[in-house]
Amino acid sequence: MKSKRDGERPDDGKSRQLGQFIKMQRQMADLSLRRMADLTQVSNAYLSQVERGMHQPSLRVLRSIATALNMSADTLLARAGLLDPDSAGHHASFPMDTEAAIKNDPALTPEDRETLLRVYHGLRKPPSDRSDLDSDG
Repeated sequence: MKSKRDGERPDDGKSRQLGQFIKMQRQMADLSLRRMADLTQVSNAYLSQVERGMHQPSLRVLRSIATALNMSADTLLARAGLLDPDSAGHHASFPMDTEAAIKNDPALTPEDRETLLRVYHGLRKPPSDRSDLDSDG
């Protein structure tokens, strides 16, 4: 019944898409499968099966993967089809996607990432909280 050869289950496409997304993010973060397994406390073999779309990971595993990849768990949950991408609203997920992009950009050094995140967080503050950023003061 659960054999992958018995024909496609309705969630097979989503599982494959999620697995490909996780693999791409892991590779962009320059993490080996073994290192990702250490970070997530999930077996190497299971993560490999998730990346190949053979398993739909649990919420706990998805959160562990998101943490290991320095990205929003909501992003992975939406990719897994467990969260409506519009339910949190565009503005709620936008900062996390921006932070994830900065954190996962292989062209940036750790110092570059830290600097960009500090600037980004400073610019996300309401104008009244930015007095320390004003050059006129």
